[in-house]
Amino acid sequence: MKTDELREKYLEYFESKGCVRRPSDVLVPRGDPTVLFTPAGMNQFKDQFLGVGKLEFTRATTCQKCLRTGDIENVGNTAYHHTFFEMLGNFSFGDYFKDEAIHWAWEFLTDQKWLGLNADRLTVTVFEDDDEAYNIWHKKIGLSTDRISRDNEHENFWPAGAPSEGPDGVCGPCSEIFYHPPGSDGNVEIWNLVFTQFNRVGIPPDNLRPLPKKNIDTGMGLERTAAVLQGHESNFEIDILRPLCEASAEAVGVKYEFSAPQGRAIRRIADHIRAVTFAISEGVLPDREKENYVIRQLLRRAVMEGFLIGCHDPFLHTLVPSVIEVMKVPYPELTDSADKIAAAVRDEEEQFLGTVEKGLKKLESFIERTRSDGSSMISGDDAFDLHQTDGFLIELTEAVAAKHNLAVDRQRFEARRKQHLQASGSGLFLDAVMAAGPLDALRETLPETEFSGYGETSSTGKIVGIIAEKHLVDTLEEVGHDDPVGVVLNRTPFYGEAGGQVGDTGILSGADFQFRVMDTQCDAGFVVHIGHLTQGTLKLDTEVTAEVDASRRSGIRRAHSATHLLHHALHNVVGEHALQRGSKVDQDTLRFDFSQPRPVTSEQLSRIEDEINRHVAQGAPISAEVMDLKDAKKLGAMALFGEKYPDRVRVVRMGDFSKELCGGTHLNNTGQVGLCKIVSEEGTQKGVRRITALTGERALEKVRQDEELLKELSQLLKTPQPSDLPQRVTALQDELRKLKRELSKQTTQSAASAVDSMLEGATDVDGVKIVGYEARDWDVEMIRAQIDQIRKIAGTSAVLIGSVTNGKVLLIAGLSKDLVKRGLNASDWVKTSAKIAGGGGGGRPDFAQAGAKHPDKLGEAISHGVSWLQKQLSAVSS
Repeated sequence: MKTDELREKYLEYFESKGCVRRPSDVLVPRGDPTVLFTPAGMNQFKDQFLGVGKLEFTRATTCQKCLRTGDIENVGNTAYHHTFFEMLGNFSFGDYFKDEAIHWAWEFLTDQKWLGLNADRLTVTVFEDDDEAYNIWHKKIGLSTDRISRDNEHENFWPAGAPSEGPDGVCGPCSEIFYHPPGSDGNVEIWNLVFTQFNRVGIPPDNLRPLPKKNIDTGMGLERTAAVLQGHESNFEIDILRPLCEASAEAVGVKYEFSAPQGRAIRRIADHIRAVTFAISEGVLPDREKENYVIRQLLRRAVMEGFLIGCHDPFLHTLVPSVIEVMKVPYPELTDSADKIAAAVRDEEEQFLGTVEKGLKKLESFIERTRSDGSSMISGDDAFDLHQTDGFLIELTEAVAAKHNLAVDRQRFEARRKQHLQASGSGLFLDAVMAAGPLDALRETLPETEFSGYGETSSTGKIVGIIAEKHLVDTLEEVGHDDPVGVVLNRTPFYGEAGGQVGDTGILSGADFQFRVMDTQCDAGFVVHIGHLTQGTLKLDTEVTAEVDASRRSGIRRAHSATHLLHHALHNVVGEHALQRGSKVDQDTLRFDFSQPRPVTSEQLSRIEDEINRHVAQGAPISAEVMDLKDAKKLGAMALFGEKYPDRVRVVRMGDFSKELCGGTHLNNTGQVGLCKIVSEEGTQKGVRRITALTGERALEKVRQDEELLKELSQLLKTPQPSDLPQRVTALQDELRKLKRELSKQTTQSAASAVDSMLEGATDVDGVKIVGYEARDWDVEMIRAQIDQIRKIAGTSAVLIGSVTNGKVLLIAGLSKDLVKRGLNASDWVKTSAKIAGGGGGGRPDFAQAGAKHPDKLGEAISHGVSWLQKQLSAVSS
C-alpha cells in the first residue's frame, strides 16, 4: 500500500466513525509560546482537551505535519527517526473512550477492508495499573496474556513518569501497539493510544484526580506504518522517502545503497531537506533566532554531510523539486512556492560554504597549535569559538580533526554551549502544552466576547472578568495602581491586536467608575482591555459603556486598507513571489514585511506608490463578507501561507482587484485613505524586505516636512528654487574635491619640509639619529609616513612624533630594525613618553602608538622620551 493511500484510508476510516476530518495544523504554530514547531497531532486541540471555549465537535481525525529535533543524532542511523514526519491521529473530547479507541485501532489494523495486517504479528502494552485497558485487549479483542505486557509509568503513561515526577495537569495511561515483522526478532511501535483521564495535583499518593470528561489522543506514525505495509525494515525505504535518498545521492555524486558507508549521510540529507522545504514554505527562513535558527542548522547539517562526502558546491536546492514531487498529493500548495524555497535554500548554502572555507583556515591553525602543544585533542573552547563565531558545525570540526588523527573535547564544547544558551535565554521554551490561567478559567464557563467594532466604536457591555496580578478578582478598588489590569466584557467594540493590527485604546465607564484602556489583546476568543482604573470601583456583572478612541481607530483603518493596496501593488510591480511575511498596522502608519531576495529599486518603489494612490483616487468600494474557507479559496482570496484559518473566514474586497482573508477593521472605500507615502525600504532578514509607509494626515505631514526641508536647504545653499539643489550640490562637491587636492598637495609639501627639519634637528648618538618632534593636527597615517620616510633616509634611527588632533594627544615611536636587534623596544619607549602626559599605549618592538590626556604636556613627554632613549642606547652600547 502506497503512503498516500494509507494516509487517506486512515482519515476515511475515522470519518466513518463520526470523527470530523480536520486539516493539518501549521508546522510553526502562531501564538503558542510553548513550542517552536508542532510536535504532535494533539497540539491544535489544546483548548478542546482543556474543555475551554466553544466545542464545535467532540471527535476529530487528522494527519499532522510534525517537526522534532530532540533525536536528531539518531536520524539516518536508526530505521525510524526523522525530524519532519507525519502523525495520523484520532481524538475524542469527552466522547468515546478506551473501548472504542481500542476496538477501532484493532479493526483498522487487521480488517481486510482496511490494512489487513496479520493479527498474530501484533502485540500490545498497557500501563501496569490500567486493568480496564488490559481487560479490553484480553477479554474483548481476544489477545492472549503473553501478547499483552504491563509497563511502568515511564513507558506507558503520558507524560512519561507523570504520576510520581509530574508535571501537574492533564495526564493518563497509554497503550502501545507493536508489529513484529516476519523473519525478525525485533518489533515496531506503530500506534500509541493515550487515555487522558486524570488531572495530576501534587505529589503521590492519591494525586491523580479523575477528569469529569475523559479524552482520547492517539498517534500512528505514517512513515512507520507505511514501512510495515510495504515490507521494509526502514522508513527510508518507503515510496515517499527512497526516491529522496536516491536523488540526494545523485546530487552529491554517489550511488545510494542503504548499507553503504555513505548511506547514513544520504538519509540525513533526504530527511533534512524535507523538513527545510516544509518550514520555508511556511515562511520560516534560515536565520539566527528560534525556529529560524533550527531550520538554518538543519540546512547546514545537510550541506555539511554533502561536503564531507566530497560535494563542495551548492547542491541542496536542487532537491526541492524532488521533495515537492513526493509530497504534492497531500500538500499541493508546495508547488506554488517551489522557486522561492529553492532560492532560499541556495542562498543559505552559499553563505555556509563561504563560512566553511573561512572556518577551515581557522581550524588548521587550531590543529597546528594542538600538535605543537603535544596534544591529541582540540580544545572544546576552540571548537566552540568556531561554532559560535564562525557558524562552523561541531560535526564538521570533528570530521576534519579525525582526518588529522585528532579528537575534539566534546565535553568541554557542550559545557560552553550550555553556558551560552543559559546566558542568552535560548532553548528555554516550555515543554508543557497544558498550561492553565485566568482566561482558561473564564473559558470553562463563559462564551467568547462578542465583537461589535466593525460597525461602531461605542457600545454597552457587561464586565465578565477582571484580571489583576495574574488572578481573577471580583472587584478592584485601587485607583492609580502601577500594574495594568485586564478587563473582559461580554460585548465590545474594542479590536484586540491580531493580524498585524494594533489593539484599540479608549475608555470603559460606568455610573461610578472610569477605566482607561491603554491596549487591547485577544486570547482564544476573549477580548482583554488592558489599562488602569482612574476612578471608582470595578465589579463583576457591572454594565459599562465602551468607547474606542475614534480618531485613532480611523487612522488605523486607513493604514490597514492601505496595507492591502500595498500588497496588491507589490505583486504587480515586484512579482507574485512577494508574499506577506508580517505586518504592523498603527494609526496612519504601516509596516509591511514580504519575501524578496534583493532590495526594491527606487524606480519600483515609485511605481508601487503610484499604483497605491491611483486606487486611492478611484475611491473603489471596500466590503467584507464571512464565508466558508473553501469558498474563499475558490473566490481567489489571498491567504498567508502557513497561517491557520478557521472553517469560517472573513474576506475583505477592494474593488475588483484585491481579495484577502482579513479580520481587521477597514474603510468603506479606498478614497478614504487620502494619501499613502512610502518612507523607507529595508531588509529585516535574509530574503525578507520591509516597506514602511504613512497614510492620511501623517502622510500629508511628511510631504510638508520634506517641502520645508527643501526650502531651508535652498536658502542655505542660495538656490532660487528647490529644483536647482542637485546642480548646486554637484558644484559644491566639485569645489570640495578641488580644495582637498590642494590641501593634500600642501600637506605633502609641508610633510616633506618637516622631514628635512626633523633630520636637521636630530640628535646623533654613536651614529644613531634620534628624532623627537611635536607636530600639529597630524593623524596616524601622516605620522606613520613621516617615520617611514626618516628611517628610509637616515638608516639607523629612532623617531618619536607627537601631535594634538581635535584635542586628543597622539604619540608614535618607530625604531629601525637594527636597533630592535640591539635590544631596544618602541613599545617601551612610547609608554614611557606617554606616561608624562597622562597616557599609555604599546605595539610592536619596531613601531608603537599611545594616547594621552594632557595636550599641554606633549612637548615635555617628547623631551622625556628622547632622554630616556639616549640612556637606553648608552646601556646597550656599553
